[in-house]
Amino acid sequence: MKTTVCLFFAVCILCCSLCGCGTQSGVSAGGDSSPAASNQNEFSQQTEGSAPASDESDVVDLTVLSSTMVYAEVYNMMFTPEDYIDKTVKMRGQFAVGQYVDENGQLDPEPVYYACVIADATACCQQGLEFVLDGDFTYPDDYPELGSQITVTGVFQTYEDNGYTCCHLVDAKFID
Repeated sequence: MKTTVCLFFAVCILCCSLCGCGTQSGVSAGGDSSPAASNQNEFSQQTEGSAPASDESDVVDLTVLSSTMVYAEVYNMMFTPEDYIDKTVKMRGQFAVGQYVDENGQLDPEPVYYACVIADATACCQQGLEFVLDGDFTYPDDYPELGSQITVTGVFQTYEDNGYTCCHLVDAKFID
């Protein structure tokens, strides 16, 4: 009897795994068969209050995703930045500031980097995205308190810094 029940559950699990919830022949609704493109179509959506864009795929609204999915999508932005260039990104996280430290352990006054930092669901890992505000702002007068929750939107771009490709949001704005 136990063998029959175990065999029945094994067959059920096998059937479920074969049926899965994928798309036919691995092709997404957008006609692209790559998993990255499929994920991009799912998560790149225009929402009310987002910056206007010529196409819905030009907006990546991270504020509508769970903490796990936001973390994964920001990681994907860092890993494959070419997929996000010129897209409008909207994200919510903690405000952070970064500066280089010189060989004597003193903070270099320039450059100062401002970022929106998000954590994964367990808060063990963090990933941040630098932003550059649109306009003339002075830190700390025109910025929120360190560690406070912010929502920021801007256009995703890359730049070179000391031989590394870095990502940031340009023409960024805080959203209430």
